[in-house]
Amino acid sequence: MSARRRICVVTGTRAEYGLLKPTMERLRNAPEAELQLIVTGAHLAPGFGRTVDAIRADGFGINAEVDMLLDADSRWACASSVGLGLIGMASALQRMEPNFVLLLGDRYEILAAAQAAFFGHIPVGHIHGGEVTLGALDECIRHAVTKLSRLHFVSTAEHRRRVIQMGEAPAMVHNVGAPGLECIAGLALDERAALETRIGGKLGSPLILMTYHPATLGGEDPGAGIEAVIEVLADYPDATIIATGSNADHGGRAIMARLEAARARLGERFHLAQSLGQLGYLSAMRHADVVLGNSSSGIIEAPTMGVPTVNIGSRQDGRPRGPSVIDCAPDAAAIRAAVDLALSKESAALARQRINPYASRDTEVSRRIVELLLSADLKALRGPKPFHDVQFVIAGEV
Repeated sequence: MSARRRICVVTGTRAEYGLLKPTMERLRNAPEAELQLIVTGAHLAPGFGRTVDAIRADGFGINAEVDMLLDADSRWACASSVGLGLIGMASALQRMEPNFVLLLGDRYEILAAAQAAFFGHIPVGHIHGGEVTLGALDECIRHAVTKLSRLHFVSTAEHRRRVIQMGEAPAMVHNVGAPGLECIAGLALDERAALETRIGGKLGSPLILMTYHPATLGGEDPGAGIEAVIEVLADYPDATIIATGSNADHGGRAIMARLEAARARLGERFHLAQSLGQLGYLSAMRHADVVLGNSSSGIIEAPTMGVPTVNIGSRQDGRPRGPSVIDCAPDAAAIRAAVDLALSKESAALARQRINPYASRDTEVSRRIVELLLSADLKALRGPKPFHDVQFVIAGEV
């Protein structure tokens, strides 16, 4: 009997862990696989909820913790964190000797892991490549991770074409769909009373689910943006607001400070949690009247849940979106008009059609990912990586 294939999953944030969890569960249960796990980034930081405890509570063994998050809120702190992460990841991977490293997304923690695996000659599988988010540093990080990876699991046909355009062999680029939609299909979400118990208060109407992160490119002031959001929320005195914390990017701590201050202004109807966990977050989305902010969940998951989204600013520019997503500028007047539109009967009816460019006939994304990981030719993936040329005509060239 051949040895089990050691597949190492790296996770650095609560959101990405939630998307990876179904795949991790399948790997843990697969007799041909040995799941390894590296936890890093915001998972290990008390200021961001120390969500490593939730991972352990889910029953996953952790092979390594790589502490790379500096206690600072600057661009240079993020750059230094990548360096620390690269050192820690290299040490962990050398000790663990996985056959494969599986990564999701586009954050600097994931870049550090991809670099370490690349230099260690460990093939990388990458989920959610080929996407565009022009308002965030994640845009370039995502494409860098694509070039460091050998096996690609993309969410739409458009994203598959884009990864191939970057020189990746078509046979290595698989359109498996968006993992977040599998999570929606597979979870028993809270009923309204259970959600009230979870947040510790009654749900009023409308219910607004809000997540706001820094737009790390494009010149948006994260402090001004979140102040505009809070100003608009104050205009809806009957609304219940469930807000989740910002991520560990430049400007994230400034946003969190303003959210903490908003408790006094908005009172008991404002519920702030650094992390609700995947079940809590999707349960809140299920009952929400609008998803507000600039998180990818408003673009990818909310349309499938039948909830209108108000997407603020440039952070998600470039992602395909369904008609239930309303884009607006990061100023109070524009946000207020967009929220009013989202709360209209017409927007609610449109959202109930659940039109979503990320939707797939097969919601078992994790099954397809695991099958591909276990069947991939490791010897070939450790060899030279050919560049796949795409033939096209450039205007002006002879």
